[in-house]
Amino acid sequence: MKISDIKPEVYKLAEEAEIDLQDRFARIDRIAQENTRKVMQAFQDNRVSEACFAGTTGYGYDDLGRETLDRIYAQVFSTEAALVRTGFVNGTHALSAALFALVGPGDKILAATGAPYDTLRCAIGIGGDYHGSLKFYGVDYAQVELSASGAPDYEAIAKAAADPGVKAVLIQRSRGYEDRPALSVRQIGRICAAVRSANPTAYIMVDNCYGEFTETVEPTEVGADIIAGSLIKNPGGGVAPTGGYVAGKKELVERAAMRLTTPGIGGECGSTLGVSRLLYQGLFLAPHTVAQALKTAVFCAAMMERIGFETSPNTTEIRSDIIQMVKLGTAENMKRFCAGIQAGAPVDSYVTPEPWQMPGYDCPVIMAAGAFIQGSSIELSADGPFRPPYTVYLQGGLTYESGRLGIMMAVSAMLENKE
Repeated sequence: MKISDIKPEVYKLAEEAEIDLQDRFARIDRIAQENTRKVMQAFQDNRVSEACFAGTTGYGYDDLGRETLDRIYAQVFSTEAALVRTGFVNGTHALSAALFALVGPGDKILAATGAPYDTLRCAIGIGGDYHGSLKFYGVDYAQVELSASGAPDYEAIAKAAADPGVKAVLIQRSRGYEDRPALSVRQIGRICAAVRSANPTAYIMVDNCYGEFTETVEPTEVGADIIAGSLIKNPGGGVAPTGGYVAGKKELVERAAMRLTTPGIGGECGSTLGVSRLLYQGLFLAPHTVAQALKTAVFCAAMMERIGFETSPNTTEIRSDIIQMVKLGTAENMKRFCAGIQAGAPVDSYVTPEPWQMPGYDCPVIMAAGAFIQGSSIELSADGPFRPPYTVYLQGGLTYESGRLGIMMAVSAMLENKE
């Protein structure tokens, strides 16, 4: 299946959808404008120059570009400090380093929004005593379930946080592979207030993956002590080749740096090997690229609703992450949808996705991802656990125009199935 195979009726559906989405798209553009202003201001305030793009080797001491980028991230996210490193192999690695910065043996982590994302469960030690996990080092764990509607249970969070053993509270902003809404920054602020009322000394951490730049404020502006995320998601703008970031209180960021490298070294070492330019350029592009991904997600919801599938968020709902969930109902539907997304990709469009046992997951996962950067979730991709109710999670889209075509390919594949 190729772009040229998109059905005429799908083009007609797309035109109708875009007419209805004009107000949604305009709102997304306004958010991108404000976030671009913030990023531009940080670049100028920190005097970014050509010298910032020169790489270092070996130990990487006195790396101007690395140190300046840390300050820029801190300013953009309104924090005391930040750690932006290609040494983080993925978002889970950055999140793990941040969690280790908050607790010690005998302390307890409280997950305020139910079970965290699958791969982070291994780092915590949920469901197994993984060597080197937080559980391995004597850190306890508890969680508060979300309400039936998927909203935070603020009263239950405050009650659980009052446990004197709780030293850190984890909030997951995005939905992960769960049938729950992403949290708005306002909701995160309410969770922070509930925790502070019950346990003023507990640290509050937000898993910010998929949420950066979807709103004009970030969790660290409403009470979170530290946030972490991946550079091959939102803040890398589709340009950063790898890496992650941690931003928050200076003491906590320094502790996370010592988890990334080693105690006594922290963030003082780490050569950049000539990739600094890509990290800067990615952040510069990030607000615009996130807007493209959001438009792609809204367009996906509109198209899939038109052919009879349930979506979350639906077309009318305000978004706080870039993930679009579509309930497909059957294994065949899931395969066809993912095949359509893959066929609409610029890379590996000729490949047919099949479910496989990915590391860190408890069941086979199917993934469509024809990306320039392996695993990049800011590029158009679709994946999900290959099990009932066969729900797919779509994210990304470097440009709305290309994302639009990918969705149209998926819809064409679904209509073939109905025929």
